[in-house]
Amino acid sequence: MYNSTTRVTKEPLGSQIGRFTLDTSSFLNLSSEACSPSLISNFLYFNNLARGPKRTVSLSLKVAGGGAGGVGGYRFRDILYEFNRAVRFHCERIPLGFASLQVGDGNGGDNNGGAGNGEGDGNGVGGIGNGTVVEDDGLELKGEGRGKPKKVLILMSDTGGGHRASAEAIKAAFYQEYGDEYQVFVTDLWSEHTPWPFNQLPKSYSFLVKHGPLWKMTYYGTAPRLVHQSNFAATSAFIAREVAKGLMKYQPDIIISVHPLMQHVPLRVLRSRGLLDKIVFTTVITDLSTCHPTWFHKLVTRCYCPTTDVAKRAMKAGLQQTQIKIYGLPVRPSFVKPVRPKEELRRELGMDEDLPAVLLIGGGEGMGPIEATARALGDLLNEDGIPTGQILVICGRNKKLANKLGSIKWKIPVKVKGFVTKMEECMGACDCIITKAGPGTIAEAMIRGLPIILNDYIAGQEAGNVPYVVENGCGKYSKSPKAIAKTVADWFGPKADELQAMSQNALKLARPDSVFKIVHDMHELVKQRSLLKEYSCTA
Repeated sequence: MYNSTTRVTKEPLGSQIGRFTLDTSSFLNLSSEACSPSLISNFLYFNNLARGPKRTVSLSLKVAGGGAGGVGGYRFRDILYEFNRAVRFHCERIPLGFASLQVGDGNGGDNNGGAGNGEGDGNGVGGIGNGTVVEDDGLELKGEGRGKPKKVLILMSDTGGGHRASAEAIKAAFYQEYGDEYQVFVTDLWSEHTPWPFNQLPKSYSFLVKHGPLWKMTYYGTAPRLVHQSNFAATSAFIAREVAKGLMKYQPDIIISVHPLMQHVPLRVLRSRGLLDKIVFTTVITDLSTCHPTWFHKLVTRCYCPTTDVAKRAMKAGLQQTQIKIYGLPVRPSFVKPVRPKEELRRELGMDEDLPAVLLIGGGEGMGPIEATARALGDLLNEDGIPTGQILVICGRNKKLANKLGSIKWKIPVKVKGFVTKMEECMGACDCIITKAGPGTIAEAMIRGLPIILNDYIAGQEAGNVPYVVENGCGKYSKSPKAIAKTVADWFGPKADELQAMSQNALKLARPDSVFKIVHDMHELVKQRSLLKEYSCTA
C-alpha cells in the first residue's frame, strides 16, 4: 500500500557532500615503513603502434600497508571505500534540483532501491519501481503508446564526423523501411541542451585531438570505471534538469545513442522519472575495435556492436548476452544499392575511364598529408611520361588545399573535389583508398571492396582499427607518403594479384545491410514494448 508519509525531497548540494568528509592527512603523511609492498597499483598504458621498439608509458599509484598493524594500508582502503560509497550514493539519487520523490513502502519497498530495474544498491531511492510516484515538474510522457507516428530520438555529438554519419544513416534507414510510421530526430545533446561549459564538448574534442598527448591523457585517464562514473555523477548534478527537458521535448518512444557520452546522464534521467520501462534505450557503437568504456551501460535495452571484439568488451563491462547484437557498423543505405560500372562513374566524375584509380581523402576537414601524398603518387604513377594510374582527391571543406592542388601541373590525371555527399560513387569509381583510420570510412570501403592504406589514426578509439585492417588482409598501414605511393604503384603494376586478394578480403568482412538489421531490431523492440503496455492496461 502506498504510504503518503514516506517522502524523499530535494536537498542542498552542501548537505549531501557534507556527509562524506575524507580524512586525507594520514594518506598524505604515510611513513616510509608504510610504503613497502604495494597494496594498490593502477596502470595506464599508451602503446605506440608504429614500427620500431615498443614504448610503454605507465602511470602508477602504489600505496602500501606496512607500519604498525598496517595502518597506512587500512587508512587508504577506508578512504577509497568512503569515496566509492559517496559516488554510488550520488549516482543513485535523484538529480539535485530535479524533482521530489515519493516512495511507497508496499512490500518492504522502502529498502530495495532497485525495485524497478534491478540496479539499486539498497539506499531506498536507487530504482523507480512498484509503489513509486515521480513528480516531474510538468514534463510528462504524453500519449504513450497511443499516437502515430512513433518518435525516435538519436543522440550524437560532432566530435569527429563518424557519429553524425551513423546518426544520419539510421535516420535514413528508418524512413526507407517504415516511411511515416516513425519521426526521427537527431540532436547534439551536449551542444544543444546543456549550459556552458558542457556545451563546448565538440570544440574541446577538436582541440585535444590536435594535441595528441593531451588526448591520450584524457582518453586513457578517464577509462577506469571509478573515474568516469564519478565524473558523470558530478556532471549530472549540474545538467540533469536541462537534459531532461531536452529529452522530453521530443517525447520519444525510442532513444538511440551513437556517442560514448550519451548513455550515463540520459539513462539516469529516465530512471529517476520512472521511464525506463516506457522508452526503449539503445546504444549503437561506432568504433570497430578499441572503444572507450563509457560506451557500455547495463541499463540499455540493446547494445549494437559492430564486431565480435567490441561485443567481448561489452560482456566484460557487465552487459548480458541478450542485450548485445553484432550487426556491423551502420553506413548510409545508399551503399547497399548495386554498384554501377566503374567506367560510367568515372565518366560522370570527369576521370579517365580506363586507368586504375586511387581515392585519397582527408575527412570532412581535408586534414593530413594530402598534398605530400598526392605529389608522391604523381611521381610514381608515371613511367616515362605514360600514366599508370590516376588520383581522385577529396579535400572536404579545406578550400585552400583544393585550390592549391587544382593549380598544380600534374603528370597524370588528377581530379580534385571539395566536400562530397555521394561518397559511394567516388569509392565505386576507384580501385583502392588512402585514408586515416576512421571506422565509418573503413566500413564503407570494405562494402565497395577497396583495399585500404591507412596513413594515420587517432590514439585510443582508432588505434585498434589499424590491426583490424592489416591482420584481416584488407590493407596496409604507413605514414610515409613515398611508401604509400610505392604500394599503390605496385598494386597498379606487378602486384595486381595482391590488390585483388585484398579486395576479396574486404568484401568478406563487409556488412552492407547492418543499418537495416539495426532498425528492424529496434522496430521489434518498440512493438514488444507497446504490446506490454497494452497488456498491462487490459489486465
